[in-house]
Amino acid sequence: MEHRKDIRDFLASRRAKITPEEAQVPVYGGKRRVPGLRREEVALLAGVSVDYYTRLERGNLRGVSDTVLNSVAAVLRLDESERAHLFDLARGSASGGAGRRRAASPLRPALRHVLDALAGAPAWISDERLDVLAANALCAALYQDAFAEQGREPNLARFVFLDPRSRDFFLDWGQHADNAAASLCAATGRHRGDEKLAALVAELRAGSDDFRARWQAHDVRLQLDGAKGLQHPVAGRLDLVYERLQLPSDAGLTLFVLVAEPGSPTADRLKLLGG
Repeated sequence: MEHRKDIRDFLASRRAKITPEEAQVPVYGGKRRVPGLRREEVALLAGVSVDYYTRLERGNLRGVSDTVLNSVAAVLRLDESERAHLFDLARGSASGGAGRRRAASPLRPALRHVLDALAGAPAWISDERLDVLAANALCAALYQDAFAEQGREPNLARFVFLDPRSRDFFLDWGQHADNAAASLCAATGRHRGDEKLAALVAELRAGSDDFRARWQAHDVRLQLDGAKGLQHPVAGRLDLVYERLQLPSDAGLTLFVLVAEPGSPTADRLKLLGG
């Protein structure tokens, strides 16, 4: 039932974002009772019957063809991440809602060597739950508050939403919160059988109104790079750029690297932080 609800909420939320004017749908007199497009309008534009689209939006994607999914994605103007999420949800329906299970495997020693070789830049490797599996020394110094909790692997989503220190640390806390929630939302579409992921989401929903509101929005995105402003308790303000690199040989793992403009005050502060 939870899987069907996720499908229903995702499709309904995307439909609500498309105005009739954007979709070039004629609007006649009278006040519309729903934001965005109506179900019958999506069905017409996607080339399927109203009953068929209604079945999809009620959470039943079992047996739906790629052609229909692509048509619906085009009508709803889904971006690359949203389209991938829709197909992941469909695969979860085909497997009875179980999704693709992630096989746990130890981090390869070569990846730890890569992190250590990036001594002048904070770098870490995380999985799709945003667990930090390994980090170099400079990253540990930079994220000292996030890594302070003992007894389990640091988790950046847990730090963002459940640790009040994150609001001072991340200068654009709202953007970090949006990205973390969107990443976890996308991950749940891919990994229905991941009990640790489900437990993390439940923990965040129970402990954070901010997470719960973002979760209900069903936004998904993949941010590969961008600016990151931090306020470190020792080093002060740091203006960095991050790169997010998928690791093709290690499914589900991502390498994050933070870099500063050479010769900038941030670069000097990072050197001091690294000792």
